[in-house]
Amino acid sequence: MKENKIIEQLTRQCPDNASVKLGIGDDSAVLRPSERDQLVCADMLMEGVHFLIDAHNIEKIGHKALAVNLSDIAAMGGEALSAYICLALPRARAESRFIERLYTGFAQLAQRFQVAIAGGDTNIWEGPLVISVTVVGAVHEKGAITRRGAQIGDVVMVTGELGGSIEGHHLDFMPRLHEAKVLMDGCTLHSMIDVSDGLGKDLRDICRQSGVAAVLEAERLPLRAPLRAMPQAEALHHALADGEDFELCFTLSEKEAERLEARADVRCYRIGRITAGEGLYWGHGLQKGEAIHAVGYEHGKGPA
Repeated sequence: MKENKIIEQLTRQCPDNASVKLGIGDDSAVLRPSERDQLVCADMLMEGVHFLIDAHNIEKIGHKALAVNLSDIAAMGGEALSAYICLALPRARAESRFIERLYTGFAQLAQRFQVAIAGGDTNIWEGPLVISVTVVGAVHEKGAITRRGAQIGDVVMVTGELGGSIEGHHLDFMPRLHEAKVLMDGCTLHSMIDVSDGLGKDLRDICRQSGVAAVLEAERLPLRAPLRAMPQAEALHHALADGEDFELCFTLSEKEAERLEARADVRCYRIGRITAGEGLYWGHGLQKGEAIHAVGYEHGKGPA
């Protein structure tokens, strides 16, 4: 396809919103300034690492490429506004139907959360499919929630089930933007992260950056269906280390956790507490038991 034909096709598919004054079709997008601080995140997905082009649904590949970025915006408690998509297309895939299906995955998710697809770039090469997405968002009026604020005595919670994402969840998960808004509007959060590399690694990062430790209660971890028939030790390892769950893991005071648990508009799971020290442990309340060694996905190394 010629470049102008690609641009015309993508312009028809891509949603818009009021945050973008000028979108696809010029040398740069023009954004309307916001009174709120902005959030910017970027992720690159590569064929053979994050998806298999011959085995996975093309629309779901597009969905995932945008969803991982929207999940990062949710992890900061923010609102996603606009997305910029860059493709390195394999020469054999540089045809109208393939691009249309890929962008259908982008566009359907963007429309669900009223995110404008406002620009990007497309190139053709002899290598595999590579998708790089950048998303611009706005912080909540309360400010951005980081990984650094966990406090001793906090309750640790997650927004959904963990582990076994390779069974299909990693391609069709829904970024927790709605849950993030409910949490930000109705609660005072101390720290938050999205579980992309595994709870064992991501919660450990909250602890490291906050200078605390966490105690997890094994019986409270919500397990995705493929794990429930496994022996407990194996299931717990998968829940901690599989990665690509894309649930939110956050900490807040006991009082705030009780208020959240009484609400009917969002379902969250209490899985442990923040305590003094460093690292992760099994236990109850603030009492540490056995140290948790499961980590998660280490970029450049794979599962660890």
